[in-house]
Amino acid sequence: MSLAHAVVLLDHHNAQILHFDAEQVRSHKMKEQEHDTHQHGSGVRTEHEFFGVVCDALAECREVLVTGGHTAQSDFRRYVDKHRPAVGDLIVGWETVDHPSEPQLVARARQFFAQRDGRAVPVT
Repeated sequence: MSLAHAVVLLDHHNAQILHFDAEQVRSHKMKEQEHDTHQHGSGVRTEHEFFGVVCDALAECREVLVTGGHTAQSDFRRYVDKHRPAVGDLIVGWETVDHPSEPQLVARARQFFAQRDGRAVPVT
């Protein structure tokens, strides 16, 4: 079963992707894999691998809201624009947030998509 909307809470080392519709939420957490290497630029390579895994998880979504800290969003956006433009087409919003709980994140994403779709936003 595919859920049309997703919200991503992202930093440079962790991501939580919440696929949802009006009735259900499916959560997927991922963490950057740390590699012991002495190669120059390995930190960037590891970050790109992580961002690639996040993009793979978003490829089946119809619309995505990306949230997180400003710097992580900016780095992810640059990666997507350069390496994964098809995923970039799925991203319909970017919002800076500071450590919301899962219910807060889902509520914010539902509100975002309701406003985007021109539907009334329920008061909670």
